[in-house]
Amino acid sequence: MVVNALREWKLACPRGELDLAFPNGAGRVEDASNIAERGWIPTQIAAGIVTKAGEAKYPGLHSLRHFYASWCINRRADGGLELPLKVVQARLGHASIQMTADRYGHLFPRGDDGAELAAAERAFLG
Repeated sequence: MVVNALREWKLACPRGELDLAFPNGAGRVEDASNIAERGWIPTQIAAGIVTKAGEAKYPGLHSLRHFYASWCINRRADGGLELPLKVVQARLGHASIQMTADRYGHLFPRGDDGAELAAAERAFLG
């Protein structure tokens, strides 16, 4: 389905000397601020992801990277992938596992969560 959609788009997209897959209307490289202003920000506002002032809560495209990291880390029960720290490090391209842990460590399930400890205690003590 994706391949067919891309084939159709290739026939319809604006042509430019760089032969880009997703060019702007003139066939050139699309500016990131234009993508944010015309696509990302209006999408958030339409979805209700806004500040108290009614502005997009996450104006920059870099927030999508943080969303991806959160999705990789979150538990499967919460809709995430529940990946180990080392795998998240590799997917994000961090130079060290310490960098990933410092930035996203608060998102990983904690060993001291009350429900988890109670379940472990029941399993251990019967």
